[in-house]
Formats: sequence, structure tokens, C-alpha cells
Amino acid sequence: QVQLVESGGGLVQAGGSLRLSCAASGITQSITAMGWYRQAPGKQRELVAAATSGSRTNYADSVKGRFTFSRDIAKNTVYLQMNNLKPEDTAVYYCKFTVHYFKDYDYWGQGTQVTVSS
Repeated sequence: QVQLVESGGGLVQAGGSLRLSCAASGITQSITAMGWYRQAPGKQRELVAAATSGSRTNYADSVKGRFTFSRDIAKNTVYLQMNNLKPEDTAVYYCKFTVHYFKDYDYWGQGTQVTVSS
């Protein structure tokens, strides 16, 4: 059973920092992509940062220069370091792992709330 457990969300003032973590367990297939997404109230879920295995990381324009995606392949864990947070970064953040077994399957974390006060 694949399980993704996220941690690190919370309430922070504008200009502050948070670090999100997402640890995956139960994955036996090849991981083809890992990333972070977010969904603000009344909006669609959007990409924050993601990378396919062995490739560069893609960032949303709104977070470039402020957020940093990293991963520990051996631990099946991804991180999102968020600096200089802005109120518009307020959202539920989700991690996603994509694995391949004849076709691609997406697994999502439960989501962690990030709230940035002005």
C-alpha cells in the first residue's frame, strides 16, 4: 500500500519561511516524477515545483527564486523549502509521486495547510 505523509505546514508571517517534507512508503515500482502542488480556496490545484527522475526541476513562475525543491531518492522523500512567503502563497500543499508499471500512476499526499499572514 503506497502512502505519502506530509509535514511542515503551518502559520507564518509574510517574509517568513517554512519547509515541507513528504515521505513515501510502499513504492516498489519505478518513480518517474515527484513534485509539489497547491490549492487555494476557490482555485484549481496548480503546480508549484516538480521534477522527473534525473531531470531539472520546473517551478511555477510565482515561486521562482523563493522556493526550492529537493529530494532524497534513497529515502523516497521530497522537500519544499519556502522562503520569503507571501499571503498569496496561502493554500493546501500536496506532494505527488508518479510511478510507472506498464502505465503511470499518481499518488498524492493528504495535504498540509500553509497560511501566510500579512
